[in-house]
Formats: sequence, structure tokens, C-alpha cells
Amino acid sequence: MYFIGIICVNWSIYCVYEFEMRRALIAKIKIAQKELGLDDGTYRAVLERVTDKRSCADMDVSELESVVADMRSHGFKPKAKGNPHGKPHLRRTSSAAMLDKVEALLTVGGKHWNYAHAMARRMFGKDKVEYLDDTQLHKLVAALQIAENRKTEKAGGDDGVRKS
Repeated sequence: MYFIGIICVNWSIYCVYEFEMRRALIAKIKIAQKELGLDDGTYRAVLERVTDKRSCADMDVSELESVVADMRSHGFKPKAKGNPHGKPHLRRTSSAAMLDKVEALLTVGGKHWNYAHAMARRMFGKDKVEYLDDTQLHKLVAALQIAENRKTEKAGGDDGVRKS
């Protein structure tokens, strides 16, 4: 076992994580090269200027991050991948209305879809909202509504008195 910061991780898990990070950073650098219109010679000159290495394969994660930061400073703007805000792709239509309710509660609360996915994981052991059945989806909506009500009460927006 190795300690990285405060987190204790298994070495093999760390290696996989580092491999995935390197792969993602190299892909981002290649996209930046294309978007900035750099030919191979200019691209390698940028790599050498930033890290003293002419190939991404020879760089570690921190050096790759430095290259990405340099390319951002020269106008590269990475685009978000996938669907906006992590909204799940739903195959069944019976849950579409409930997902709209989840999305509305997340929007009102200023939360991201990852918040709903984390709640689904915590409450039901399912990694994503789209894996929940109808009963679990109803419970998730109720939990989000309760959280929003508590937030509103703390902010003083609701005095707890029903108005008719």
C-alpha cells in the first residue's frame, strides 16, 4: 500500500488511474494540436519548450498537464464531452416525467447530474440514475425535494406556514 496525500490506495489501482490520466491528457493534447492548427514540427517545438521532451510518450502526468495548460494559454478551449450536465440517456419512456422532475430539482438547487448519480449510489447502490426502477426513482425525487426544502428553510425563504 502507498500513501498519496491523505488517501491510501493500492499500487495497482494507482497505476491504472495514472495510465487513464496519461491517456486522457495525451488525447487532449492531440485535440489541441489539431484545433490550434499546429504542424508536427511546431507541435514538437511546443512540447520541447514546455517540458524539454519532444514526445508525449516520454512525459509523466505533471508534464502532460503543463503542456495542456500551455495550449490553453494559447487559445485551446476543451469542449465538454457527452451529453450536457451528465443527463442520463433513458431507454424507457415511463420514467421520462420523473427524470424531468429530477432535472428540475437539480436546476433549482444549482446541482449537477453527478449529484443525483451520487445519491442513487448512496441510496440504492446503483451507479447512475438511469439504472433505477420506477419505485427507486420516486424515492430519489422525494429525497431531492426534501433536500431542496431544507435548503430553502435554512435560507429563510420559507417560514413553514402553509398559505391558502
